[in-house]
Amino acid sequence: MKTTPVELADLRSSVLSVPPLARHVNGEPSKTENRKMVDWLLSGGVTTYLYGGNANLYNFGVAGFGSLLDMLEDIAPAEGWMIPSIGADFGKAMDQAMILRGRSFPTAMVLPLAFPATSAGLVSGFSKLADAAGRPLIAYIKNDGFLDAGDVARLFRDGAISALKYAVVRPDPKSDAYLSAILDAVGSGERIVSGIGERPAIDHVEMGLTAFTSGSVCIAPHLSTAILKACQSGEFAAARTLRESFLPLEDLRDAHSPIRVLHEAVRLAGICDTGPIGEFLSNLDNAGQIDAITSAARKLKAKSEAVVSGARPLSASA
Repeated sequence: MKTTPVELADLRSSVLSVPPLARHVNGEPSKTENRKMVDWLLSGGVTTYLYGGNANLYNFGVAGFGSLLDMLEDIAPAEGWMIPSIGADFGKAMDQAMILRGRSFPTAMVLPLAFPATSAGLVSGFSKLADAAGRPLIAYIKNDGFLDAGDVARLFRDGAISALKYAVVRPDPKSDAYLSAILDAVGSGERIVSGIGERPAIDHVEMGLTAFTSGSVCIAPHLSTAILKACQSGEFAAARTLRESFLPLEDLRDAHSPIRVLHEAVRLAGICDTGPIGEFLSNLDNAGQIDAITSAARKLKAKSEAVVSGARPLSASA
């Protein structure tokens, strides 16, 4: 497992996958099933694994956090980069940061707390969390104005954060005054990753962001990796063609919950048994939704497998 400090090359080396957390019937994480997920991602060139919202870590307690870290260490590939998440509230995040201090994870992501929080308060809190963890953290912006652009730059300058996941949804990703202000304040997008999957990722990379996170990469790692490589080579038209294959599943995620749909999609595609989704959320059980997710997930996985076999083209209609 990667244990060295976060470098620019780490952010660019792989799609940052955001997997669901496979659980036993009793809710405890399953080492066997989560290892299957990581192995499938690795087969598609994905070496970064960020456990956050899709893993429902918002609702994961402090008492089991050490065991979760043990499991992530155990299932990590030799050069794999495991990124746990802490928070979202400051008290829980601080308790988890103290546990992290004695571990070898290079960083953790702080889940965003929309309320009650202010930008100045977040700056103070991030600094204390980074001190407690003994390492820079990753900030996560989901809502407009969550952190002032100048405060983002300050957190980078002060060494409290090593990267930023930007995930504010816009009708047109390139028309985003908030992201533009952050880029101006920070000076570049080298340590900022697009955080909303394949749909806006290409536009964000064109704007200067270094890479992207994805949940649907868990279904189609070979395809998602191909999108990242095309973007990094400046082949944006090719990347957009590849992206079309993701849109049916992404549409279902937008319609019925990104977290809940992905949790079922991984299971229905035959990648691993994700089990119960965890407390304060519930597994989808609508028959029509399950049928639609099954179809979209299996088609997407087949297209990813086709990248290896070369059996058929990667068009959205294939």
